[in-house]
Amino acid sequence: MKKVRWGILSTAKIGTVKIIPAIQKASNCEVLAISSRTFDNAKKEADKLGIPKAYGSYEAMLSDPEIDAVYNPLPNHLHVPYTLKALEAGKHVLCEKPISLNSEEAARFLAEVEKFPDLKVMEAFMYRFHPQWQKAKQLVHEGAIGEVKTIHSFFSYYKTDPENIRNMFEIGGGGLMDIGCYCISFPRFIFEKEPKRAVGLIDRDPDMKIDRLSSGMLDFSDGLTSTFTCSTQLMAFQQAEIHGTKGRIEIEIPVNAPPDEESRICLYTEKGKETITFPPVDQYTLQAEQFANAIINNKPVPIPLTDALCNMKVIDALFNSAEKNKWISL
Repeated sequence: MKKVRWGILSTAKIGTVKIIPAIQKASNCEVLAISSRTFDNAKKEADKLGIPKAYGSYEAMLSDPEIDAVYNPLPNHLHVPYTLKALEAGKHVLCEKPISLNSEEAARFLAEVEKFPDLKVMEAFMYRFHPQWQKAKQLVHEGAIGEVKTIHSFFSYYKTDPENIRNMFEIGGGGLMDIGCYCISFPRFIFEKEPKRAVGLIDRDPDMKIDRLSSGMLDFSDGLTSTFTCSTQLMAFQQAEIHGTKGRIEIEIPVNAPPDEESRICLYTEKGKETITFPPVDQYTLQAEQFANAIINNKPVPIPLTDALCNMKVIDALFNSAEKNKWISL
Protein backbone atom coordinates (compact mmCIF):
# COMPACT_ATOMS: atom_id res chain seq x y z
CA MET A 1 0.00 0.00 0.00
CA LYS A 2 1.39 3.38 -1.05
CA LYS A 3 -1.63 5.50 -0.20
CA VAL A 4 -4.40 5.08 2.34
CA ARG A 5 -7.83 5.50 0.74
CA TRP A 6 -10.18 7.43 3.01
CA GLY A 7 -13.93 7.57 3.45
CA ILE A 8 -15.48 10.47 5.37
CA LEU A 9 -18.45 9.88 7.66
CA SER A 10 -20.86 12.81 7.18
CA THR A 11 -20.58 16.25 5.64
CA ALA A 12 -19.84 17.92 8.98
CA LYS A 13 -18.21 21.33 8.61
CA ILE A 14 -14.98 20.34 10.36
CA GLY A 15 -14.57 17.62 7.76
CA THR A 16 -15.43 19.59 4.65
CA VAL A 17 -13.61 22.77 5.66
CA LYS A 18 -10.55 21.48 7.52
CA ILE A 19 -10.01 17.73 7.47
CA ILE A 20 -10.76 16.72 3.90
CA PRO A 21 -8.59 19.42 2.25
CA ALA A 22 -5.84 18.53 4.72
CA ILE A 23 -6.00 14.80 3.97
CA GLN A 24 -6.01 15.56 0.25
CA LYS A 25 -2.68 17.37 0.72
CA ALA A 26 -1.08 14.38 2.47
CA SER A 27 1.41 12.53 0.30
CA ASN A 28 0.28 9.11 1.49
CA CYS A 29 -3.49 9.69 1.48
CA GLU A 30 -6.39 9.83 -0.95
CA VAL A 31 -9.96 10.85 -0.10
CA LEU A 32 -12.01 8.34 -2.05
CA ALA A 33 -15.54 8.81 -0.67
CA ILE A 34 -17.84 10.93 1.46
CA SER A 35 -21.18 9.96 2.98
CA SER A 36 -24.21 11.77 4.33
CA ARG A 37 -27.73 10.93 5.46
CA THR A 38 -28.87 11.89 1.95
CA PHE A 39 -27.19 11.26 -1.39
CA ASP A 40 -27.76 14.84 -2.53
CA ASN A 41 -25.79 16.26 0.41
CA ALA A 42 -22.96 13.82 -0.14
CA LYS A 43 -22.84 14.44 -3.89
CA LYS A 44 -22.83 18.22 -3.40
CA GLU A 45 -19.78 18.06 -1.12
CA ALA A 46 -18.09 15.41 -3.25
CA ASP A 47 -18.36 17.62 -6.33
CA LYS A 48 -17.17 20.67 -4.44
CA LEU A 49 -14.13 18.88 -3.00
CA GLY A 50 -13.26 16.64 -5.95
CA ILE A 51 -14.09 13.38 -4.17
CA PRO A 52 -14.80 10.46 -6.57
CA LYS A 53 -17.57 8.70 -4.59
CA ALA A 54 -20.65 9.89 -2.73
CA TYR A 55 -22.92 7.77 -0.55
CA GLY A 56 -26.40 8.49 0.79
CA SER A 57 -25.84 6.57 4.00
CA TYR A 58 -22.92 5.91 6.34
CA GLU A 59 -23.47 2.17 6.16
CA ALA A 60 -23.26 2.15 2.36
CA MET A 61 -19.88 3.84 2.46
CA LEU A 62 -18.59 1.51 5.14
CA SER A 63 -19.40 -1.46 2.90
CA ASP A 64 -17.16 -0.12 0.11
CA PRO A 65 -14.20 -2.58 -0.10
CA GLU A 66 -11.95 0.05 -1.68
CA ILE A 67 -11.91 2.23 1.45
CA ASP A 68 -9.04 1.57 3.86
CA ALA A 69 -9.66 4.17 6.59
CA VAL A 70 -12.53 6.25 7.88
CA TYR A 71 -12.60 9.70 9.45
CA ASN A 72 -15.41 10.03 12.01
CA PRO A 73 -16.47 13.64 12.76
CA LEU A 74 -20.02 12.73 13.81
CA PRO A 75 -21.61 14.23 16.96
CA ASN A 76 -20.05 12.98 20.17
CA HIS A 77 -22.71 10.36 20.95
CA LEU A 78 -21.99 8.67 17.59
CA HIS A 79 -18.22 8.43 17.96
CA VAL A 80 -18.19 5.01 19.61
CA PRO A 81 -21.03 3.28 17.68
CA TYR A 82 -19.86 4.36 14.21
CA THR A 83 -16.20 3.76 14.93
CA LEU A 84 -17.14 0.21 15.93
CA LYS A 85 -19.24 -0.16 12.78
CA ALA A 86 -16.24 0.95 10.74
CA LEU A 87 -14.00 -1.56 12.48
CA GLU A 88 -16.53 -4.32 11.88
CA ALA A 89 -16.39 -3.35 8.21
CA GLY A 90 -12.61 -3.76 8.26
CA LYS A 91 -11.68 -0.06 8.24
CA HIS A 92 -9.07 1.82 10.24
CA VAL A 93 -10.55 4.84 12.04
CA LEU A 94 -9.45 8.34 12.92
CA CYS A 95 -12.15 9.61 15.28
CA GLU A 96 -12.78 13.16 16.43
CA LYS A 97 -12.38 14.05 20.07
CA PRO A 98 -13.73 13.36 22.60
CA ILE A 99 -13.68 9.64 21.91
CA SER A 100 -16.87 9.00 23.90
CA LEU A 101 -19.53 10.51 26.17
CA ASN A 102 -17.83 9.38 29.38
CA SER A 103 -15.00 7.21 30.66
CA GLU A 104 -17.21 4.15 31.17
CA GLU A 105 -18.19 4.18 27.52
CA ALA A 106 -14.53 4.76 26.59
CA ALA A 107 -13.41 1.76 28.65
CA ARG A 108 -16.02 -0.50 27.03
CA PHE A 109 -14.96 0.86 23.64
CA LEU A 110 -11.29 0.06 24.24
CA ALA A 111 -12.26 -3.49 25.18
CA GLU A 112 -14.19 -3.85 21.90
CA VAL A 113 -11.32 -2.40 19.85
CA GLU A 114 -9.07 -5.18 21.13
CA LYS A 115 -11.14 -7.56 19.00
CA PHE A 116 -9.66 -5.88 15.91
CA PRO A 117 -5.88 -6.14 16.46
CA ASP A 118 -5.05 -5.56 12.79
CA LEU A 119 -6.90 -2.23 12.60
CA LYS A 120 -5.68 1.19 13.74
CA VAL A 121 -7.83 3.56 15.79
CA MET A 122 -6.80 7.00 17.01
CA GLU A 123 -8.45 10.00 18.65
CA ALA A 124 -7.86 13.15 16.60
CA PHE A 125 -5.94 15.53 18.88
CA MET A 126 -4.29 17.27 15.94
CA TYR A 127 -2.49 19.95 17.99
CA ARG A 128 0.11 17.39 19.12
CA PHE A 129 1.41 17.12 15.56
CA HIS A 130 2.04 20.84 15.12
CA PRO A 131 5.73 21.84 15.21
CA GLN A 132 4.96 24.54 17.79
CA TRP A 133 3.92 21.94 20.36
CA GLN A 134 6.77 19.62 19.40
CA LYS A 135 9.18 22.51 19.96
CA ALA A 136 7.55 23.47 23.26
CA LYS A 137 7.93 19.92 24.50
CA GLN A 138 11.54 19.83 23.32
CA LEU A 139 12.32 23.06 25.21
CA VAL A 140 10.76 21.62 28.35
CA HIS A 141 12.81 18.42 28.07
CA GLU A 142 15.99 20.41 27.47
CA GLY A 143 15.39 22.41 30.65
CA ALA A 144 15.04 25.72 28.79
CA ILE A 145 12.64 27.03 31.44
CA GLY A 146 14.05 25.13 34.38
CA GLU A 147 11.79 22.80 36.29
CA VAL A 148 8.27 23.00 34.90
CA LYS A 149 5.72 23.49 37.67
CA THR A 150 2.39 24.56 36.21
CA ILE A 151 0.51 24.92 32.93
CA HIS A 152 -2.33 27.35 32.35
CA SER A 153 -4.66 27.50 29.34
CA PHE A 154 -7.76 29.29 28.13
CA PHE A 155 -10.07 28.44 25.23
CA SER A 156 -13.36 30.11 24.32
CA TYR A 157 -15.83 30.96 21.59
CA TYR A 158 -19.33 32.44 21.53
CA LYS A 159 -22.14 30.23 20.24
CA THR A 160 -25.69 30.27 21.62
CA ASP A 161 -27.65 28.61 18.81
CA PRO A 162 -29.61 25.76 20.45
CA GLU A 163 -29.67 23.89 17.13
CA ASN A 164 -25.87 23.64 17.08
CA ILE A 165 -24.71 20.18 18.17
CA ARG A 166 -22.22 21.76 20.58
CA ASN A 167 -25.17 23.13 22.52
CA MET A 168 -27.12 19.88 22.73
CA PHE A 169 -26.61 18.43 26.18
CA GLU A 170 -28.10 15.00 25.45
CA ILE A 171 -25.60 14.21 22.68
CA GLY A 172 -22.47 15.34 24.50
CA GLY A 173 -22.44 19.07 23.90
CA GLY A 174 -20.88 21.69 26.13
CA GLY A 175 -17.57 23.40 26.72
CA LEU A 176 -15.63 20.69 28.52
CA MET A 177 -16.37 18.07 25.89
CA ASP A 178 -15.76 20.35 22.92
CA ILE A 179 -12.80 22.53 23.89
CA GLY A 180 -11.97 21.89 27.54
CA CYS A 181 -10.69 18.49 26.46
CA TYR A 182 -7.74 20.30 24.85
CA CYS A 183 -6.95 22.17 28.06
CA ILE A 184 -6.89 18.81 29.86
CA SER A 185 -4.76 17.21 27.17
CA PHE A 186 -2.08 19.97 27.17
CA PRO A 187 -0.58 19.26 30.62
CA ARG A 188 -0.89 15.50 30.18
CA PHE A 189 1.12 15.85 26.95
CA ILE A 190 3.81 18.04 28.51
CA PHE A 191 4.09 16.37 31.93
CA GLU A 192 3.77 12.87 30.41
CA LYS A 193 1.80 11.71 33.42
CA GLU A 194 -1.77 11.63 34.69
CA PRO A 195 -3.34 13.91 37.30
CA LYS A 196 -4.03 12.39 40.71
CA ARG A 197 -7.07 14.53 41.49
CA ALA A 198 -9.18 17.28 39.97
CA VAL A 199 -11.56 20.04 41.02
CA GLY A 200 -14.03 21.77 38.73
CA LEU A 201 -16.29 24.81 38.78
CA ILE A 202 -19.05 24.80 36.19
CA ASP A 203 -21.73 27.28 35.12
CA ARG A 204 -24.50 25.80 32.99
CA ASP A 205 -26.77 27.49 30.50
CA PRO A 206 -30.21 27.58 32.18
CA ASP A 207 -32.03 26.55 29.01
CA MET A 208 -29.64 24.30 27.08
CA LYS A 209 -28.10 22.72 30.24
CA ILE A 210 -24.65 22.53 28.66
CA ASP A 211 -21.64 23.80 30.59
CA ARG A 212 -21.01 27.26 29.18
CA LEU A 213 -18.20 28.33 31.51
CA SER A 214 -15.95 25.75 33.13
CA SER A 215 -12.74 26.08 35.12
CA GLY A 216 -10.59 23.29 36.42
CA MET A 217 -7.50 22.60 38.46
CA LEU A 218 -5.53 19.40 38.07
CA ASP A 219 -3.07 18.08 40.64
CA PHE A 220 -0.37 15.94 39.05
CA SER A 221 1.38 15.42 42.43
CA ASP A 222 5.06 16.24 43.08
CA GLY A 223 4.17 19.93 43.00
CA LEU A 224 2.88 19.85 39.40
CA THR A 225 -0.42 21.57 38.64
CA SER A 226 -2.52 22.77 35.77
CA THR A 227 -5.37 25.28 35.64
CA PHE A 228 -7.70 26.20 32.80
CA THR A 229 -10.92 27.93 31.81
CA CYS A 230 -13.05 27.17 28.79
CA SER A 231 -16.28 28.74 27.61
CA THR A 232 -18.81 28.50 24.79
CA GLN A 233 -20.25 31.93 25.58
CA LEU A 234 -17.26 34.26 25.72
CA MET A 235 -15.43 36.13 22.98
CA ALA A 236 -13.20 33.77 21.01
CA PHE A 237 -9.72 33.43 22.49
CA GLN A 238 -7.12 30.77 23.15
CA GLN A 239 -3.73 30.61 24.80
CA ALA A 240 -1.50 28.19 26.67
CA GLU A 241 1.40 28.93 29.02
CA ILE A 242 3.99 26.57 30.44
CA HIS A 243 5.66 27.96 33.58
CA GLY A 244 9.01 26.81 34.94
CA THR A 245 11.44 27.88 37.65
CA LYS A 246 13.66 29.69 35.14
CA GLY A 247 11.24 30.81 32.47
CA ARG A 248 7.99 30.25 30.67
CA ILE A 249 6.70 29.31 27.22
CA GLU A 250 3.68 31.04 25.73
CA ILE A 251 1.86 29.34 22.86
CA GLU A 252 -0.07 32.02 21.06
CA ILE A 253 -2.64 29.87 19.22
CA PRO A 254 -2.37 26.43 20.82
CA VAL A 255 -5.28 24.66 19.09
CA ASN A 256 -6.36 26.34 15.84
CA ALA A 257 -3.00 27.42 14.46
CA PRO A 258 -3.80 28.72 10.93
CA PRO A 259 -2.47 26.49 8.14
CA ASP A 260 -1.63 29.43 5.87
CA GLU A 261 0.19 31.70 8.34
CA GLU A 262 3.30 31.54 10.48
CA SER A 263 2.82 30.30 14.03
CA ARG A 264 4.66 31.66 17.06
CA ILE A 265 5.63 30.61 20.52
CA CYS A 266 7.48 32.88 22.93
CA LEU A 267 10.23 31.76 25.27
CA TYR A 268 10.77 34.00 28.29
CA THR A 269 13.92 33.56 30.39
CA GLU A 270 16.36 35.73 32.30
CA LYS A 271 17.94 36.56 28.92
CA GLY A 272 14.69 38.13 27.79
CA LYS A 273 12.05 37.19 25.26
CA GLU A 274 12.74 34.95 22.27
CA THR A 275 10.05 34.56 19.62
CA ILE A 276 10.23 31.25 17.77
CA THR A 277 8.35 31.19 14.46
CA PHE A 278 7.19 28.25 12.38
CA PRO A 279 6.37 28.34 8.66
CA PRO A 280 2.77 27.71 7.62
CA VAL A 281 1.83 24.08 8.14
CA ASP A 282 -1.46 22.20 8.27
CA GLN A 283 -1.53 20.18 11.48
CA TYR A 284 -4.43 18.13 10.12
CA THR A 285 -2.26 17.07 7.19
CA LEU A 286 0.53 16.07 9.55
CA GLN A 287 -1.94 14.08 11.63
CA ALA A 288 -3.32 12.28 8.56
CA GLU A 289 0.18 11.48 7.27
CA GLN A 290 1.34 9.99 10.55
CA PHE A 291 -1.86 7.98 11.00
CA ALA A 292 -1.55 6.72 7.43
CA ASN A 293 2.10 5.81 8.01
CA ALA A 294 1.02 3.65 10.95
CA ILE A 295 -1.38 1.83 8.64
CA ILE A 296 1.04 1.45 5.72
CA ASN A 297 3.95 0.28 7.88
CA ASN A 298 1.80 -1.59 10.41
CA LYS A 299 3.20 0.42 13.31
CA PRO A 300 1.47 1.69 16.47
CA VAL A 301 -0.52 4.90 16.02
CA PRO A 302 1.14 8.07 17.37
CA ILE A 303 -1.49 8.56 20.09
CA PRO A 304 -2.69 5.31 21.71
CA LEU A 305 -6.36 4.91 22.60
CA THR A 306 -5.44 4.65 26.27
CA ASP A 307 -4.70 8.37 26.07
CA ALA A 308 -8.31 9.00 25.04
CA LEU A 309 -9.58 7.02 28.02
CA CYS A 310 -7.34 8.97 30.41
CA ASN A 311 -8.59 12.30 29.06
CA MET A 312 -12.21 11.17 29.50
CA LYS A 313 -11.52 10.17 33.11
CA VAL A 314 -10.42 13.74 33.86
CA ILE A 315 -13.51 15.21 32.16
CA ASP A 316 -15.71 12.92 34.25
CA ALA A 317 -13.85 13.91 37.42
CA LEU A 318 -14.39 17.61 36.71
CA PHE A 319 -18.12 17.16 36.20
CA ASN A 320 -18.29 15.04 39.34
CA SER A 321 -16.31 17.61 41.31
CA ALA A 322 -18.61 20.44 40.28
CA GLU A 323 -21.67 18.46 41.36
CA LYS A 324 -20.22 17.41 44.73
CA ASN A 325 -18.24 20.61 45.37
CA LYS A 326 -15.03 18.78 46.25
CA TRP A 327 -11.79 17.38 44.88
CA ILE A 328 -12.18 14.07 43.03
CA SER A 329 -9.40 11.48 43.04
CA LEU A 330 -8.48 9.82 39.76
